[in-house]
Amino acid sequence: MLLLVVLIVYYAIAGTVRIDFEKEPIAVNAEGKEIFLRDIWPTREEIQAVERQFVIPAMFKEVYEKVEKVNERWNSLSVSSDKLYSWDPKSTYIKSPPFFEGLTKKLKQPKSIVDGYVLLNLGDSVTTDHISPAGNIARNSPAAQYLTSRG
Repeated sequence: MLLLVVLIVYYAIAGTVRIDFEKEPIAVNAEGKEIFLRDIWPTREEIQAVERQFVIPAMFKEVYEKVEKVNERWNSLSVSSDKLYSWDPKSTYIKSPPFFEGLTKKLKQPKSIVDGYVLLNLGDSVTTDHISPAGNIARNSPAAQYLTSRG
């Protein structure tokens, strides 16, 4: 699960990820008043005031006016004009999730999970970063052999 940094901070304040921010307080102040996320979440007006004070349009202009000139290799990549992502069935990096197959705008009635079981039961301190592969893949490993066979 990947979250906005601000939500990670709120979960840390609450001391748990098992919280309904709308119904449960994230803390109690010195006077014993319950503090909810809505009490400390900035309004759109507050965010815009900070943006007006600190976000300088020239910063964006300086960075983004050069964006198409900085990296010739990036700019030379061919890009599809399709409105939907074209999944490459041969890709070893990104796959079309099977639950997208046959997906319609009308929701189907949920089905019960039969004979399901837990694959991993991890504590709150384990994130997807801990279980995703990181670093180099050993040349003689099964993963390397599989990837090499795919070209």
